[in-house]
Amino acid sequence: MGPKSKQASTNTSMISSAMKQLTRSYIEETPSSLLLIDSVLVFLIGSAVIQLAYCVLVTSFPFNAFLGAFSVHVGQFVLLASLRSQVNPLNSSQFEFVSPERAFADFVFGSLVLHFFAFNFLG
Repeated sequence: MGPKSKQASTNTSMISSAMKQLTRSYIEETPSSLLLIDSVLVFLIGSAVIQLAYCVLVTSFPFNAFLGAFSVHVGQFVLLASLRSQVNPLNSSQFEFVSPERAFADFVFGSLVLHFFAFNFLG
């Protein structure tokens, strides 16, 4: 059993070092604006999971409120992912006619429309 445990610890250390290198590379090479967008995306995923767990485990009494809030989380995630792809410097060749200011204005307009429909959905 000695070789298997040594091989498992070697694999674990390789995975650990790869994750450390990935994290370091991500933090060093990603622009701060994209890091901010990524942190908001992670927050949206986390809060949507918490809402879903609350609805499943505790209650779903105002179900239309849950649907409105959950759909806003999903919609905001999609809008932010779109904004991230448009302002990413590596994708500038694909979005050569869209400036970062225009992408942000589209994001703000889409967010306003999304929240307007969600607010009207609540009744």
